[in-house]
Amino acid sequence: MDPLEQMPKSDTIKLRERYIGQSCKLFYRSSPLKIVRGKGQYMYDERGEQYLDCINNVAHVGHCHPDVVRAGQEQMALLCTNNRFLHDNLVVCARRLTSLLPDPLSVCFLVNSGSEANDLALRLAQAHTRNTEIIIVDHAYHGHLTSMIDISPYKFNRPNGTGKKDFVHVSPCPDVYRGKYRDVDYPGEDLGVKYADDVRRICGEIKARGKGVQAFIAESLISCGGQILPPENYFRNVYKHVREAGGVCIADEVQVGFGRVGSHMWAFQRYGSDVIPDIVTLGKPIGNGHPVAAVVTTREIATSFKNTGIEYFNTYGGNPVSCAIANSVMEVVEREGLQEHAQKVGKHLVAELEKLAQRHPIIGDVRGAGLFVGIELVRDRARRIPATEEASHVVSRMKEEKILVSSDGPDNNVLKLKPPMVFSIDNANHLIAVLDEVLDEVEIDVDEIQPPKTIATPAKPAVSLMERVNSAPAKAKSVLIKAN
Repeated sequence: MDPLEQMPKSDTIKLRERYIGQSCKLFYRSSPLKIVRGKGQYMYDERGEQYLDCINNVAHVGHCHPDVVRAGQEQMALLCTNNRFLHDNLVVCARRLTSLLPDPLSVCFLVNSGSEANDLALRLAQAHTRNTEIIIVDHAYHGHLTSMIDISPYKFNRPNGTGKKDFVHVSPCPDVYRGKYRDVDYPGEDLGVKYADDVRRICGEIKARGKGVQAFIAESLISCGGQILPPENYFRNVYKHVREAGGVCIADEVQVGFGRVGSHMWAFQRYGSDVIPDIVTLGKPIGNGHPVAAVVTTREIATSFKNTGIEYFNTYGGNPVSCAIANSVMEVVEREGLQEHAQKVGKHLVAELEKLAQRHPIIGDVRGAGLFVGIELVRDRARRIPATEEASHVVSRMKEEKILVSSDGPDNNVLKLKPPMVFSIDNANHLIAVLDEVLDEVEIDVDEIQPPKTIATPAKPAVSLMERVNSAPAKAKSVLIKAN
């Protein structure tokens, strides 16, 4: 066994099956990885095999960055307590966070996770507006707390999901490739305005029912919904409509903040200096794997929350160890120029993927900002039929080639790339070369077995991938499509 193992992998699997809830997601469930250490953009299994990590946006500045590790170790050796005592780490962290955000975002609440941050954001919004109605984006995911499942169609719309609550209002996902308003259907029109008009209509419907808008919440770039980059003028107009209706605007930056988009520190800043949310939620990257997150808001909203008379206390939120780690992460991002690095590598990666799309018709769309990239796979470019099973096969094959990617989106056909920020040009080139080979395998099937256009519907394939493989010529049958 590897010295970092306590038991053989087979025993680890048995114990997980026995003691860990089966609903807890396990990557590559049919052949799971046992990861025992990480460094930079790489993860290592119990056999010492190295995997290029293209999905771990949690390890923002790289797995086990020595400066971040040291900061946590040194503070842990001194003190770890709650934030009802004075401690320099807490105020230094809050000062640094607010210095990275535009005015008037100036008051911090430190918490443990993105889910908790989003939950607190809704409490702040309710205290400030005293309204009940929440507007969300279709396919969105904001966390695993009950309050977050209620505003996450990604969860409540599942076949056995809880369904939409009456106080929740779902606006169309601003996806110009596959959404309600597609670029091919509305050439030359401002799709940001069109999607925002749906939010305006929802605000009007809420008012007509005698209710008030509490908040609009959306990720600045929509991750689980398919790596979506909302069009220009979307947030500018949505924020205007929501504020006119008496609500506040919440930007969920849990997955996309801290320089990941390259051009700016925060993803919402991509849409203009005048696009400023009332509340920003932060998580994942700030702790580089350590559980720490934050809510940053205006003094006015923080005062409304204070005036409720209910004190806010979080046992671990803002503890000295978490704040030491968060401070170190922010220092590393600045010192190592990781925002600029994300811009450079991301541009190269997207450009190379666009070249790949010219060779592989299964790539329907490439979209990205910095090191937030989506590759949408389709069975037919004209009708944009989602290649769901092919995406699953690609994820599985990339893992066999020691590259970790994942798929998501409403049809689970979008390959997601959100690697640690130290992901390099060489890493991008390696990813492209391997993906090129894997797509060659998949397209043997697509080219030879794709059903006639008169049979398939725009939304779903006419037959399953395995059915098509079984009825394919011998050449195509040689491609084994594996379940993820």
